[in-house]
Amino acid sequence: MSTAARYLPHGPFHAALSKRVDEYFARTGQSPRQRAGMRLKTATLFCWLLASYLYALLFAHTWWQVALACMSLGFAMAGIGFGVQHDGSHRAYADGAGWNALAAGALDAIGASSYVWAWKHNVFHHSNPNCVGLDADIDIQPFCRLAPGQPRRPWHRFQHLYVWLLYSLLAMKWLFDDFRDVANGTIGGQHFPRPRGWQLVQLVGGKVFFLGWSLGLPMLLHPVGNVMAAWVLASVTISLVMACTFQMAHVVERTTFTKAGTGEKSRWAEHQVATTADFGQGNALLTWYTGALNFQIEHHLFPKVCHLHLPALAPIVKATCEEFGVPYVAYPSAKSALVSHARWLKSLGAVPHAEALTPATG
Repeated sequence: MSTAARYLPHGPFHAALSKRVDEYFARTGQSPRQRAGMRLKTATLFCWLLASYLYALLFAHTWWQVALACMSLGFAMAGIGFGVQHDGSHRAYADGAGWNALAAGALDAIGASSYVWAWKHNVFHHSNPNCVGLDADIDIQPFCRLAPGQPRRPWHRFQHLYVWLLYSLLAMKWLFDDFRDVANGTIGGQHFPRPRGWQLVQLVGGKVFFLGWSLGLPMLLHPVGNVMAAWVLASVTISLVMACTFQMAHVVERTTFTKAGTGEKSRWAEHQVATTADFGQGNALLTWYTGALNFQIEHHLFPKVCHLHLPALAPIVKATCEEFGVPYVAYPSAKSALVSHARWLKSLGAVPHAEALTPATG
């Protein structure tokens, strides 16, 4: 499916930015698609997951020990999604196609379909971030209103209070939404090809494998009720971490929202910057854990670049934005971005009519 017609032809901003980033990689002699340290990071994240899982399964004896282990497991699973699967899906984990496919498949092992996610995220979200009607990531209607172009319901005035409960269900929804989307052949109203052959085997097999290690094996060793409680806690943890990380990068006060069918057009690169925000750029631990998704602007401009390069690209992107008058939004910390997200939800829930949209300039 092509979405290029929604955008004006590339202009001087995109040309200058691409040239400067290409010069950076030529000067440093590095490959954009991989960087030393990815294998070690991958091993660290999977060891974290395995240690948390085995401790909860075999060694924890009190409820609080199990709770801490399950929360740790949830954080580890989210870290794998951020730092391994995400790069693999964008073919930015390594130069080799096999390594990228293996990294992308990590998502199947933690409960979601890498095939469905690639269409939802790589194609639909990255093509039209924050565009109502095209970006399913900002559509949780009728429960919440995340963008001005969405209708307001009476209960939305409380959405800044209850949205966290909805976010906590994200991982549990994965188990069912993937099958629903495949059955319908649509994601957020947009059609995509249903998986066939190995793609379908991987989808179903991944679900079976995930349920086997996360529920089946533990139920052989522990009471079913205890296992379910532990499973829910781990699921809530990964859900909140992943949902909040995404929302801090897009659904905040200083980003732009558009709506499909309005006829408004902007250049692709300017749209990516206008609809995206960075946060906590100076926090090395946050950058490591989130797979540099706190450098979301750089990621959206260069999705096929390994995330370990993104902090080095940020000064180039920021300077180029300033030169061409393109607004560059960066919150100083994750806390400030999360607070902005909450304020944005509160304001959208309180406003009875849709505000005028402010399309990305270009």
